[in-house]
Amino acid sequence: MDYKKIITLEPGKRSGKPCVRGLRITVADVLGYLAAGMTIEEILDDFPDLTREDILACLAYAADSEKRTVISA
Repeated sequence: MDYKKIITLEPGKRSGKPCVRGLRITVADVLGYLAAGMTIEEILDDFPDLTREDILACLAYAADSEKRTVISA
């Protein structure tokens, strides 16, 4: 999944946090809903501006970010 066309970073929007397609819905919002147990279908029902691809892009962005996390001893 190439999330780079879906996940946007704008300094003036949501304090520069990564958002979905310039909307005011952040990657963290979507991940939080999933972590709380919401299904993709429930998120899509609650947020009609989102698509299944948007949610998968959030997961891909998070996975890519995790790969870059380095813990120094």
